[in-house]
Amino acid sequence: MKNTFSLSFKALLAIGAATLSVPAFAQEASEQPSGDDFHGDASAEIVVTASFIDELDLLAGTSTLSGTELDQSIRAQIGDVLTALPGVSATSFTPGASRPVLRGFQGERVRVLTDGIGAIDASNTSADHAVTIDPITAYRIEILRGPAALLFGSQAIGGAVNVFDRRIPREVPDEAVHIDAVASYGSAADERSIAGGIDLPLTSNLVIHVDGSFRESDDLDISGFTLSPALRAEQIAIAAEETEEGHLEEAEEALENANLRGTVPNSATETITAGTGIAFIEDWGNIGISVSYFDSNYGIPSRPGAEHAHEEEDEDGDHDEDHDEEGHGEAPVTIDLEQIRADLRGEINVGSGFLENIRIRLGYSDYTHTEFEGDEVGTLFLVSGLEGRLEFVQRAQGSWRGVIGGQLYVRDFNAIGAEAFVPKNNTEQAGLFTLQEFDLGAAHIEVAGRYEHTSVSSGPAGIDRSFDAFSGAIGVNFEIAPGLKIGGNASRAERAPSAEELFSNGPHIATQAFEIGNPNFDTETSLGLEAYLRGGVGDVNFALTGYASWFSNFIYDADVGLEEDGLPVFQYFQRNARYIGFEAEVSARIAEVGGFRINADFVGDYVRATIGDGGGPLPRIPPLRLLGGLEAQSDVFDARAEVEWVAEQDRTASFETPTGGFTLVNASIAWRPWGRSNGSTLFASANNIFDVNARRHASFTKDFVPLSGRDFRVGARFSF
Repeated sequence: MKNTFSLSFKALLAIGAATLSVPAFAQEASEQPSGDDFHGDASAEIVVTASFIDELDLLAGTSTLSGTELDQSIRAQIGDVLTALPGVSATSFTPGASRPVLRGFQGERVRVLTDGIGAIDASNTSADHAVTIDPITAYRIEILRGPAALLFGSQAIGGAVNVFDRRIPREVPDEAVHIDAVASYGSAADERSIAGGIDLPLTSNLVIHVDGSFRESDDLDISGFTLSPALRAEQIAIAAEETEEGHLEEAEEALENANLRGTVPNSATETITAGTGIAFIEDWGNIGISVSYFDSNYGIPSRPGAEHAHEEEDEDGDHDEDHDEEGHGEAPVTIDLEQIRADLRGEINVGSGFLENIRIRLGYSDYTHTEFEGDEVGTLFLVSGLEGRLEFVQRAQGSWRGVIGGQLYVRDFNAIGAEAFVPKNNTEQAGLFTLQEFDLGAAHIEVAGRYEHTSVSSGPAGIDRSFDAFSGAIGVNFEIAPGLKIGGNASRAERAPSAEELFSNGPHIATQAFEIGNPNFDTETSLGLEAYLRGGVGDVNFALTGYASWFSNFIYDADVGLEEDGLPVFQYFQRNARYIGFEAEVSARIAEVGGFRINADFVGDYVRATIGDGGGPLPRIPPLRLLGGLEAQSDVFDARAEVEWVAEQDRTASFETPTGGFTLVNASIAWRPWGRSNGSTLFASANNIFDVNARRHASFTKDFVPLSGRDFRVGARFSF
């Protein structure tokens, strides 16, 4: 590993590049979020800008979550935080592991970043692996959908999620000591969480930061039966079969599974984080480093009756007691993961000439992930990784400006244990990119290009593959009226297959599946079109987007209806595919009453994904979703009520069960006792007020892990 990283640093210097650092998108690197940023007016228009691009119109599908809205959305995992935003769902594998789903894409097509650098964990390898970012430590989250996300690497072919924390300070606070603290409680899982951070200026240009968080929850309370109707019917049929054969104990167990209700067993979580950073900030630029620790323990709910599939019968038709004791799923599966991470961020203001500034961003991670079967260690996953970025921001030349940069990413992955379904492997990736903007008066044009070389090798498997990927995008928009723009994007993107897609071949107890990859996969290619209308007319702001992507060599995994080692076989395939969808977001100020601004808002999204050549639907695609809300806002109080309707998803892949539709009703209130500019808020919410049994179709475990039942939450954030 040491030699690998030595070569990687040399490569980083040699290519003189690394992709775009996030401060370019979120704010100037020297700008620290103020109390207003922390708790801004939810009705205010939020525009994601770059220091080198005026408007980044390629980012037609961009959303930002911050302030009170973020506080009230906080959950244990980043995927479940973002689901009210347009085009966003979640994998919701378990309360301890949930990644974002953007426009129907998940896994290797959605990058989850912290301050512009990948999480460098194992969350992309499997849906049961948690993201090593605790949302409670975030002050801002940006969701980027569409072709501009390619600036973060080809693994963002479906989009990217950027989480901003304060670990590397961006400015010297005015106070002698600046403190941020947040605490919350949720009733559905008896969830308790607390986090705090301190920024201490040591000199007029040197700042140190320290933070920590703790979260703990019990098993999740739900409404109704734990199992979906299809899985309940399966268990009832098993009970009838066992009764007929005289196996009364097994029949009773199957009936208990079918009638389980009110809770998701083995879904408790516990997470601890800690971090410290220091930054030197001057007029000529800044440089800072941080070190952080993430530790999470969480349960993996088992598919009720999974152990039944692992029972064997002897020649007389009796159950093999010995095998049953050793079968998969007999003991509860829990995961304990730890990550130690180091980060660096720096910026130099060049002063004059072609370049305006130079930015660097580096991250290193040492990650350990242990899957326990009861008290026994089942499988150990070890990941060491490095990601680096360096960008050269061009000074504006009349109507032309842009950026040139690149990226380096290295990951060593090893799985140890009887169910190490992926052999030891190494991934090395280097990329170069450019983004250029041209303001031609009536038209605004942006052009982006990226080249990426990826090497994926496995010594134990004796396989060494390399891939070259070329991607590009062009966006054009026109201002057809003051504040109203119409535009479109066209993109061509390529993605190299991941090690998991190439090398998987074995049982994975946490997902309760036998996973099979294909080492002969080719590069995945997509052609995308996107059209949008966005802006404001009077008191109405809106963004309407339609998109389509045509894939060749699209890689996906699907249940093939077979069993191996008593587990269902999920195999990776490569086919042509098509994604078509839309996103809509509208907000309007409808009245002002007694010092309150009354706003109405609406979100809608839909995606239809099909395997080419008559292959039918792709699995785990979210259905049509509509969400409407009514909100009253003032400087001191906010109150909101909303209704979310999700359609039934009966357009399913082979061996995939349909998912019933549902309607959730939520309400929330926030009180800022010292005004909006202070950054201190008390908040409360009631979620799923009518205690509906709801399931996300994008979830691998949706048939036995429903969403939370009725959940009352209270919390407070203080900033001073």
